[in-house]
This record gives sequence, C-alpha cells and structure tokens, in this order.
Amino acid sequence: MTGQTEQFVHWLEQYPPAYTLSALALLLALAWLANWLTKHVLLRGLRKLLGASVLAKEGASGSTSPMRVVSRLSNVVPALVLMIGVGMVPHLPEAMVTVVQNVCSAFIVLTVALALGGLLSILGARYQRRPSARVRPIKGYVEVTKIVIYLIAAILMVASLVDRSPLILLSGLGAMAAVLMLIFQDTLLSLVASIQLASNDMVRIGDWIEMSQLNADGDVIDIALHTVKVQNFDKTITTIPTKRLISDSFRNWRGMRESGGRRIKRSLYIDQHSIRFLTDEERRRLDRFALLDGYLPAKEAELEAWNTSLPGGERDVVNRRRVTNIGTFRAYVDRYLRHHPGVHQSMMLMVRQMAPTSDGLPLEIYCFSNSVVWAEYEGTQSDIFDHLLAILSEFGLRVFQHPSGADMRALGRGQQASEGFRPGADGGLIG
Repeated sequence: MTGQTEQFVHWLEQYPPAYTLSALALLLALAWLANWLTKHVLLRGLRKLLGASVLAKEGASGSTSPMRVVSRLSNVVPALVLMIGVGMVPHLPEAMVTVVQNVCSAFIVLTVALALGGLLSILGARYQRRPSARVRPIKGYVEVTKIVIYLIAAILMVASLVDRSPLILLSGLGAMAAVLMLIFQDTLLSLVASIQLASNDMVRIGDWIEMSQLNADGDVIDIALHTVKVQNFDKTITTIPTKRLISDSFRNWRGMRESGGRRIKRSLYIDQHSIRFLTDEERRRLDRFALLDGYLPAKEAELEAWNTSLPGGERDVVNRRRVTNIGTFRAYVDRYLRHHPGVHQSMMLMVRQMAPTSDGLPLEIYCFSNSVVWAEYEGTQSDIFDHLLAILSEFGLRVFQHPSGADMRALGRGQQASEGFRPGADGGLIG
C-alpha cells in the first residue's frame, strides 16, 4: 500500500497543477477533520465530563456560558492547520502562501479576542451574583478591559494582514493620539466617572436616586461604563450618561433607607382669626383629653406663679399670661406624635410655628416614620393628619381655606335674605 502511494505521488509530480490541487484538497480535508474532531469529540467529551450542571447553566446564561467560550476558542484549531499546512503545498505562489497565513493569523487573533471578551462577560456575570456587587459594581471596568483587548486585537490583525510588525503601527499612534482622544472622549470621561462613582460610593445598584433635570426618579437597575439605568416608579426606564452623575447634582435616598425612618414635614395652616385665649369652661372641657393629662394644671400653675409676681397695679387681665388654644393644640400634637406607633421615637420630633403667611399660620409637624416603605410611610402620614384635622375644632381652631364657589353662593344668599328677597318658583328673586 505504501508503494502504491509513492507511485501515485510520483505520478502527480509529473503534473504540477494536479499535484497542487490534490495537496490543497488534502489540506482542506485535514482542516475540516480537525474542526470536526475538536467540536464533536473533544467538546462533547468535555460536556459529559463536566456534567449536566454546566449544560443547565449554558441554557440559562446563553452567550456567557463557559462552553460557548470554549467552543469559540476551538475555531483556532482548523485555522492553525491551514496556516501551517499551506506552506507545505507545492508549487503555490509565495504571495498566496503569505496571504493565507496572514488571514489565518488575523482570524486566530480575532477568535482569541472574542473568547477573552466572553470570558470577561462570564466573570462579570458571576460577580453580579455576589452581594458585594451592589456596593462595588465592576461592569464599567469589564467593558473598559474589553475595549482594550479589542483595540490590541485590531492592531495585531491589521499588522498580520499587511505583514508588518505591530510596533510600526504602534509608533504611528502617537501622532493619532489627538484623533483617538476625540473619538474616545465619551469613553474616557465615562471611565473617569465610573471610577469616581465607585471610589466615593455615590451610587449602587438598588439605590433610589432622583435627578429632576433628566426626569429620573426611581431605583438604579444597572451601572455600566457609559450609562446608568434607572427604573422610575411608573415602570419607565431612564438612561443617564455616567458622566452626568459627576457633573450634575442628584439626590440619593440610600441614607434614608439605611436610617430606618423617613421624614414627615408638613404644615397645618391655621386660620389666625380662630386663635384666642381659652376660657375657664374650655379648659375644663379639654381636661378630659388623656394626652393633655397634667399639661393644663402644670401650665396654669406656671402662669399663676408668673402673674402673682407682677406688681399689684399690673394684675389687670391684659397684663396677665393666659393659656391659648393654639398653644394647647401644639402641646396636644406633640404628645400625640410621641404616642403614635408609626412615628420613630428616637429621631427628631417637634411641632413648631412658622412665620405667619397670607394663607394662615403654619403649624409644622416635623418627625420621622418608623418605616421607609413608601405605602406604609404615606399611610402613617395620612393617619396623623386625618386625626389632627378632625380634632382641630375641639380647640376652637379652624384650618385656613380660600373661599370656594359654594362659599360665594352662600354669601350671596345671606345678603339677599338680609335685604328681604326670597327665591321665586322659576329660580328668580321676589322682593
């Protein structure tokens, strides 16, 4: 059999074109066989060796599966066969051999670069599953590393295709630095912004941030090199350039969530015409309030001690200190908040009067709920003001409210009645 093969080879050598075509066909067959053995034998054996868990992960993670990376890397084998074997084909022009080897070399570089990019994606995806990934995201760094790998691969591929040393291309990059900085200025700015965000711990995945100038108000769901994605509370998604989080101001509500309490800061606008001193009968009536237990007697004793210290001629009622309904209501609100189960008692709590306005006297309630959940916070705040608005009349106070259409109609009917007019059957007025 060996002698017949040698005779066949000697016969082909007498016909150079046929000899070259036969050698090329054999080379292509070897490259196909190497590709088939790598993907259908080695890779299948590797899958069986690793077990079904890897296959399950491959189906779940798609292109970020380790087996996908290995499968892509296996394309190097037939390219190596072609690059090495093409030099052994007889009677091929030197230029053709060089072109095939350069193309195969560029393909190998491209395949390795894509495999490294896939490997970085796998590492990034594995890191995202760790709890610390919310505090220190690395997606931006992974993307920068990919860009560097692809740039190096592009230089090596061009050097292989033009059959020149990569150092010659790199020496020309100095003159192109300004152009490259112009092209990649967004990437460079985003990289610096990502580093600052991570080093200063300004934003984490899951943080509630508010950026009104970009209509962003919701939770951060992704931090990448160029963009930060925010899912707003209406379920829309706002994409913010990473560099804008450094150059513009935004509000991060993480501190509120970590503190365990959310601030309630709202005012009741009291009609100033309803503010007055309490009468003896009103003081006795307010004594039945459990929250005011001990307040009125202690206040009256304090005021009596003050008033008795006045000279005899200055004990007139206008010179005496007396209990007011607004002061008593303020004390009641303070005690009500200190007994409310939804108010955080270890945080700032106060009830204060603000400067009078044309809309009344603001009585501000400043405290913190003991829940940072939005619905529970709003429920606590509404429960507090429901009660205060309803009990306000017990102190002889009124909430200021601008006149409505119904108020105007009632005023008009009152004037008509005082002037002797009454409504007729057809809706007119009868004098």
